[in-house]
Amino acid sequence: MTDACSFSSHTTPRFQGLAFRQALFFGPAEERYRQDANCVESLEDKVARYIQVNGLFTEAGRILLAVSGGADSIALLHVMGVLASERVIQRDLLCVHVNHQLRGAASEADATFVLEQAEELNVPAVTQAIDVRAHADREKLSIETAGRQLRLSCLAQIARAEACTWLATGHQQDDNAETILHRLQRGTGFRGLAGIWPARQIADGLTLARPLLNCTRAEIVAYLGARGLPWREDHTNRDCVHRRNYIRHRLLPDLQSHASNSLPTQLAGLAESTRRLYERVAREVETVATEHVRADADACVIDASALAVLPEIVAVELVRHQLARLGCGQRNLTAFHYRSILALAHRDSGTKASLLPNGFSAHREYDHVVLRRSLASETAHIPTSDARVIIPGTTHLADCHIEAIILDGTEVNVARIKAERNPLRECFDLDRIEPPVAVRARRPGDRFQPLGMVAEKKMGKFLTTARIPKTARQRVLIVEDRARVVWVCPVRISEQVKVTDRTRRVLVLEICPKEVATDCMSDYK
Repeated sequence: MTDACSFSSHTTPRFQGLAFRQALFFGPAEERYRQDANCVESLEDKVARYIQVNGLFTEAGRILLAVSGGADSIALLHVMGVLASERVIQRDLLCVHVNHQLRGAASEADATFVLEQAEELNVPAVTQAIDVRAHADREKLSIETAGRQLRLSCLAQIARAEACTWLATGHQQDDNAETILHRLQRGTGFRGLAGIWPARQIADGLTLARPLLNCTRAEIVAYLGARGLPWREDHTNRDCVHRRNYIRHRLLPDLQSHASNSLPTQLAGLAESTRRLYERVAREVETVATEHVRADADACVIDASALAVLPEIVAVELVRHQLARLGCGQRNLTAFHYRSILALAHRDSGTKASLLPNGFSAHREYDHVVLRRSLASETAHIPTSDARVIIPGTTHLADCHIEAIILDGTEVNVARIKAERNPLRECFDLDRIEPPVAVRARRPGDRFQPLGMVAEKKMGKFLTTARIPKTARQRVLIVEDRARVVWVCPVRISEQVKVTDRTRRVLVLEICPKEVATDCMSDYK
């Protein structure tokens, strides 16, 4: 950038860019911005304005910068370093590099390079190695998916340990364009057109932010070049066998060659408009849910007449939100599934039930549409005869096996295990269980103190109150110790054996189909 009016540090005195950026945060900047309307903003000014407009980094706490060593993340490190040093961003920074260990010596060199860059800026930095291949093999995932899952989990853990309330990544405008095109290729609704959001909460007290999202890749490369800043190249990012790389290196350039203006910028405008629409829809959904939805961990009950009169865009978002809350993955949900659910809301519909992906179902009960996991799919592998559970170890049965492991209550992330919402896996306070533990089918006279209740209930009454279909009530699995029923699987555990802040040892039990490897819970060991 060589414009004489540029705020860039190499063409104008530093104080001009600094004063402009500080004005954005600490005083009115409209007059200054009008005076310089024809000037080219420096990348630092552009990012500062984007941060201010989108309300990023407002909460107290440190900012964790995820830095891979590539051009985008190195620009993130340096721009955020400048803004922090000028007190435009009044937050402490922490640079974190996650080593995927996929490229041997090159991966180690990336880690060393990032530490050196952070040291030059006086930004504290840490590195963490993860075994992506092992996770991919264990979970039957692609390397890309496994890497993304482990990386985000690792960054979130470090953020919590280091008192970071923000996690910043180097996603930029071209990434946003690639995301939108990817979703269009596989099919998407209006939410998909919103692209990458400037910020979203990924855990309690931790928000993921993308401060470079209004910058193009070309602007970032020019910024690094003008300042003589090096970056690392990952050769795997050019392998067009991967869909994302194909979009980046072939599809997007080809589309751009036929466009009159910057396609990433045009798609960014589309995404911003769609986000504003989604925010309006989300507010309407929140209002409707408060008045017409009853929900717990196992099911969602929606007033059918209220659902039937909603605009389709609001009705679909209401259903999507409730299915997501119940733990139904959205990847396999299609327009057909949503239409079939909305059809249940109309009294003249002949449809009484709809099967959904991932073992979920929707059906009409009197004046309500009910969404829940189909217990038939969950209980398909439940044993039909009594068996004693080996703790710790593997208990082999005719058509399934039961995995039992013991974890240190002070170290295990029980919240993460529960968040994965596997109804065939539960956690117990081992010191409140009286061995031996056995599994069996339901019997007449069974009683149970459900989680969250102060007294026992008859099993049949509990299952009825929990709205378990009659066809599934006899197929639940009873897990008991010497004194009582501790788990009605896959519905609920007992209040008497729940994990608390005082738990010293956690017992994790999981029912696994025969085709699942016996190390199905090795991720928690």
